[in-house]
Amino acid sequence: MRVEEFRYELPDAAIAQHPVEPRDSARLLDTRDGTDHRFADLAARLEPGDLVVVNTTRVRHARLVGSRSETGGRIELLLLTRRPTGGWSALAAPARRLRPGVSLEFGPLTATVTDGPVDGIVGVEFDDERLIDSVGMVPLPPYITEELADPGRYQTIFADHPGSAAAPTAGLHFTQRVLDRLATRGIELATVELDVGIGTFRPITADDISDHVMHRERCSIPRATTDAIAATRARSGRVVAIGTTTVRTLETFGQKDGTVVTGETETDLFLRPGSTFRVVDVLVTNFHVPGSSLLVMLAGFMGEGWRDAYATALDRGYRFLSFGDAMLAERRR
Repeated sequence: MRVEEFRYELPDAAIAQHPVEPRDSARLLDTRDGTDHRFADLAARLEPGDLVVVNTTRVRHARLVGSRSETGGRIELLLLTRRPTGGWSALAAPARRLRPGVSLEFGPLTATVTDGPVDGIVGVEFDDERLIDSVGMVPLPPYITEELADPGRYQTIFADHPGSAAAPTAGLHFTQRVLDRLATRGIELATVELDVGIGTFRPITADDISDHVMHRERCSIPRATTDAIAATRARSGRVVAIGTTTVRTLETFGQKDGTVVTGETETDLFLRPGSTFRVVDVLVTNFHVPGSSLLVMLAGFMGEGWRDAYATALDRGYRFLSFGDAMLAERRR
């Protein structure tokens, strides 16, 4: 399949530049019948006995803006993953002239390039990693051009362990009111964790999607979630994934019978048309960048209906991408 098959016209005006208030006032398109709702009404679109699964990762202060020590030229790093041997892998801009030994300054924090660049990624070591949180900023996607008054709005209410370079954005719409309504309707909540990195947001550059290689991202599933999924299967309930990162995590640990195993690993799973979805029955997700791996996953999950869903959303004025609205889709049988 060609990546061109997963592109669509996205007007700049349709890209949400800021989140709505309150969070759960975002719109929700139910693609099963084409009806419009508010995210606050999610529980009414699900069934008693369903299990909602969310990603609890927290966005780190992963964006560093500074300069090269020798030349004073501007440099920006997006910290991706901490390396087992020490230091970090980081996406650098510009990366072309960075070489091992080059020194970078970010206010009181100094970094040294240890390797790279490879595809824009370098290895860096810091003189004092304790300063990263105070010097760094919560990163926003490049298509967000307006300042975010409250950086906390780029964190979900579930955000726990800081490990991501981007937010699991479908979870941004949740409020305590939504959780209360789910519980009242007999819908349980479970958690997974996937540290969002370049594997999630790097564009597909290959012409044929089968040539696209996903970068590895750490993910884990606790025992409580594996037990909850097994219980859901036993009562013929459905597993409802909130966001594509939750889908990747569940399907990474998925078994043939639709259950999952407990564990922690690094996943490079690339879900696309033709992939088998063993665990997730229903997906709640935002509207994604044209030609992205996230959109390719959606096409694999719900089939060609994604085109009509996106056309409907654009026609009805839905807001797209990270701070945009959401949609609900069932797995194609």
